[in-house]
Amino acid sequence: MKKQFKNLLLLFISVLLVLTSSACGLPGLADTQGQNDDIRITALTTTESQIVANIVAQLIEHETNYKTSIINNLGSAPMQHQALYRHDADIQAAAYDGGELTANLLLPAIKDSKKANETVRREVKKRWDQTYLPTYGFANNYAFMVRAKDQKKYHLYNISDLKKVKDKFSFGVASEWVNAPGVGYPAFQTAYGITFSKAHSMNIGLVYSALKSGKMDVILGYSTDGRIDSYKLHLLKDDKHFFPPYNCGMLINNYLLREHPDLKPLLSRLVGNINVHEIRAMNYQVDDKLLEPATVAHQFLVKHNYFRGQK
Repeated sequence: MKKQFKNLLLLFISVLLVLTSSACGLPGLADTQGQNDDIRITALTTTESQIVANIVAQLIEHETNYKTSIINNLGSAPMQHQALYRHDADIQAAAYDGGELTANLLLPAIKDSKKANETVRREVKKRWDQTYLPTYGFANNYAFMVRAKDQKKYHLYNISDLKKVKDKFSFGVASEWVNAPGVGYPAFQTAYGITFSKAHSMNIGLVYSALKSGKMDVILGYSTDGRIDSYKLHLLKDDKHFFPPYNCGMLINNYLLREHPDLKPLLSRLVGNINVHEIRAMNYQVDDKLLEPATVAHQFLVKHNYFRGQK
């Protein structure tokens, strides 16, 4: 009798949790696939992720009869992973192999770009029945950068070249990088043997303007930021291959490709067709010119005729 009562109680609690999560708009059983016919695409809070998500969504809607929706402003790669894993989303538009490797697959960082990409592709298929398409054609890597005049004056081409200016250059860096495990400032100092006498941590949005205005002499930023080209900044080569690669590609739940086999050749049109200068220009249009990501994505697709005839 006690066992029967316990089972009934557990059933009641389970039903109550599902009803509560549905009523409150929380992700629960009622929110998983089957509630609508949209192809659901995730996007992070970053400009780049939102642009790429809109490119994917608009390509699908323009070239097929399918409808799409964007699950926007997710805060991290693990949040996107959970959305796909629980089938609350179908496509992760911007999946960076370096981040997928460490944050979701919980594997060590791999600094060989080809090996890292192949490992992610193999593991997501085996573990979660997902397809990771080859890169769009750009990587959003950590990057040291300087002004053009300083590159010429001090002959700065590789990160190792910063040794000769480490005592006179002020160094600006995003605060979240300083203690990042394995790739942060302490690990960098060990790998390159460089410690700047003047190092300043700040919000990532400030580092580029600090370099341009002369308040900083060298910064660590991200290789796809739109201000790199607009401010005419020069990236230094990671000659010791310290930073792992962060190639950007599309991650898709395979049930979607089985249900809609025409989607894979369509989405593969984007493979290798967004280079680093194009994504920088699009990021700049949103961040500095204040255009909407959807508008920038539309302009890009129209310019390239929706990549018809590609792949």
